[in-house]
Amino acid sequence: MPSFDIVSKADAQEVKNAVDQVNREIGTRYDFRGTKTSIDISVAATGSKIMLLTDDKMRLEALQEILRQKLAKRGVSLKLVKFHDPVPAGGDMLRQEVDIKNGLEDDELKRVTKEIKNTKLKVTAQIQGDEVRVSGKKRDDLQSAIQHLRQQLPQMELQFVNFRE
Repeated sequence: MPSFDIVSKADAQEVKNAVDQVNREIGTRYDFRGTKTSIDISVAATGSKIMLLTDDKMRLEALQEILRQKLAKRGVSLKLVKFHDPVPAGGDMLRQEVDIKNGLEDDELKRVTKEIKNTKLKVTAQIQGDEVRVSGKKRDDLQSAIQHLRQQLPQMELQFVNFRE
């Protein structure tokens, strides 16, 4: 019976490479010279956390834009990136936490399975941890389900992996 998995993950190595590129650019840009601007990353099973630290709001916005550009160039979807509100971090510094999502959340899992059931195709969807396994008798039904999800849920970053016959 053919099946595939629906996941929503960012490549952790590409995220790390993007952060390294941002660090190099901070060192060479004139507007960051002489500031205490830094960017750090911590990788966990649930996703990556990036900490932005800089002197003022203008530099923080520039740092966010650099990070978005580098992530996009490395092939990491910006739909997986969530910027939290900046908080004061001692002195005149600002700290901002950025989450890189790794896996579908509970409400997203339910929404994906509900959309698959609404298609009226002869496929079944099962939630397995932070991913959804879709199986059916015909490969065409599975491909129709993929197409339907891409049309109905464009705001979610979905990857269709592990296709088996």
